[in-house]
This record gives sequence, C-alpha cells and structure tokens, in this order.
Amino acid sequence: MTERLIPVKLENYKPLREIVFEHLREAILKGQLRPGERLMEMQLADEMGVSRTPVREAIRKLELEGLVIMIPRRGAYVADLSIKDVAETFEIRSALEGLAASLAAERITPEETEEMERILVRIGAAIEEDDTQQIVALDEEYHNLLYKASRNDRLMQILNNLREQIQRFRVTTLGMPGRGRGVLQEHRKITEAISERNAELAHKLALEHMENAENTLMDWIRRQKES
Repeated sequence: MTERLIPVKLENYKPLREIVFEHLREAILKGQLRPGERLMEMQLADEMGVSRTPVREAIRKLELEGLVIMIPRRGAYVADLSIKDVAETFEIRSALEGLAASLAAERITPEETEEMERILVRIGAAIEEDDTQQIVALDEEYHNLLYKASRNDRLMQILNNLREQIQRFRVTTLGMPGRGRGVLQEHRKITEAISERNAELAHKLALEHMENAENTLMDWIRRQKES
C-alpha cells in the first residue's frame, strides 16, 4: 500500500462497520489506496486495529458505490479509473463549472473575492513546499468557494453528487509533476475574470480549466494501461 492506514477511532454514536467504511472510503478518495490496488482484509484489519468482519462489510459496501471491484478467485481491488467514466463525468462537470464561474462573476461578494485570492496564495506556498495533500485540499476549497459564490443551491447540490468522482480525479491529476503550477495559473485567470465581473470570460476559462484537467487524467490512464 502506498501509505499506511491509521487505527480507527471509536465513536459511540456510530457502528464500527460504519467507521471502518468511512475510513476506507476516505483512503480511496484521497489516493492512499490507489486504483488497481488489492485490498487484503487481514492487512487492512491489522492496520486499523479492528477484526476482519467490519472490513469485509465495508468492502462490500464500497463495491456497491463503485469504488471497489470484486474479481472471482482473486479478491477485492480498488476500482480503476476508466476513460469512459472520466469522459462522462467531465461532460457534466465542465458544463456546471462553466455555469458556476459565470454566475460567480455576477454574484460574488468582495469578501469572497478576497478569500479566493488568499486561497491562491496558499496554493502557491503548498506548491513550493511540494505538499500534494495540501494542494488537493486547497483546490477543493477554491472550487467550493466558487460554487458558493454562484448563489445557486441546485447547482451546488448537483456538483456535490459528483464529489466522489471529482475528488478521485483531483488526487490523481494534482499528484502529477507540474500540474499543480498549471492549476494555479488557471485559477488565477478565472479569479481575475470573476473579480472583473466578466461572466463570459470566466465561463470560457473554466471550460479550459476542465479540458486541461480531463486531458491530464486521460493521458495518465492511457500510460497506466500501456505500462
């Protein structure tokens, strides 16, 4: 496994199987458990300090969510990212991100614009420190603020439904050399268009940002299949 899992913390108000499920789900979404990685029940149980039963139940639930696949006589594996999944998700996300950016240009508050600028400064610092985990977290924070600035609750709800896929894509692409700097530059352009109340330009730049992210991820998937 690429990173060790930490023992789960028991919470009185949640069943153990639910805690283990959330722990494994987060590890997949954060890229700690990578696409194609085999999930060994005993090893996972030892690392989290639990028995195999809640781990087995969590893996079955993750399979229902599409994050895990079961291969007969071979076991459970973290689901791979397919070109079809990426293409379909980005078709939807690109349209929504473009809309969010154009609406934000019309509706954002001065305080939110300032917060966007602060996030960009923090992303730059995280890039200099080569802190991929922080870059991922700040990228998510930036986009969440963009959605909020759109002042469209339905739009935010639909984007939230894509959260799991988006987070997996984000972790993969931002871990690639140089992509963090490209994202920062794209964010700066979008932020400038929004602060200038240029809805048309903000929409255009958001679409370009999504296209670059999709192309980066597609290239990564093709390289994985060729290796």
